[in-house]
Amino acid sequence: MTTREPRIDAKTGAYAIIGRPVRHSLSPVMHNAAFGKTGINAVYLAFETEDVKGACSAMRALGIKGYSVTIPNKERIIHEIDEPDASVRRIGACNTVKNANGRLLGTNTDWLGAVKALEKKMAISGKSAVVLGAGGSARAVVFGLKEKGVHVTICNRTLKKAQMLAREFDCDAAELSKAEALYAEILVNTTSVGMGELKDKSPVSKKGVLNYQLVMDIVYSPLETLLLRYAKEAGKMVINGLEMLLYQACAQFEYWTDVQAPEKTMREALQNAID
Repeated sequence: MTTREPRIDAKTGAYAIIGRPVRHSLSPVMHNAAFGKTGINAVYLAFETEDVKGACSAMRALGIKGYSVTIPNKERIIHEIDEPDASVRRIGACNTVKNANGRLLGTNTDWLGAVKALEKKMAISGKSAVVLGAGGSARAVVFGLKEKGVHVTICNRTLKKAQMLAREFDCDAAELSKAEALYAEILVNTTSVGMGELKDKSPVSKKGVLNYQLVMDIVYSPLETLLLRYAKEAGKMVINGLEMLLYQACAQFEYWTDVQAPEKTMREALQNAID
């Protein structure tokens, strides 16, 4: 099947990402490519807003079919939708909303994206993992790992926050600096270390990386963080931030449309945008 040009007419379905900021988002690139490939008459836009109540009212009133939800709206929107699923209730964040004839259903595909990215490299069930960070992304990653029977240690700069999250998910907790001396098959960085002003920093040293077999960083700008560079130089398996981004988007597409996501097309669109 060839990818068609978007067709905009009176029957075109509307989808969007809502959050602030979203002008940098790569989600429109992926989802519009997917609609084109599958022949679904739909368009995906970016709405920069923190007004989740208004966004949900608009979804019902205008018949918007689906939302991707990003910061700072993932927690706030739970109170505005009609039916959050088990993943949303457990993680405490919703990144995907579907309009089912005016009833708004919510799920979280971030954990699915993380798990699928990891399972492409390694059978993770029964393994051990160290997760760096204790924020929203960490919650989704930890949930996914626990669903797969992984023993998890959460390391965070503020130990108390790591301990609070660990109690929720029955994990171990430690200060971020302790990741240097821990041993596990998997290391996942969910912190912002490695991007922006911290792009020349790594949350784990070159020596510390030696304690892990597979290193995943959810940061995708830059594509190769210093942490991943250390891991690659040490001969470790690595996963960059595009993988989780891609697979959570594929899960969103399928949740909205009940059509298998064209993973290859979405990957190519994502890679072209990055390049």
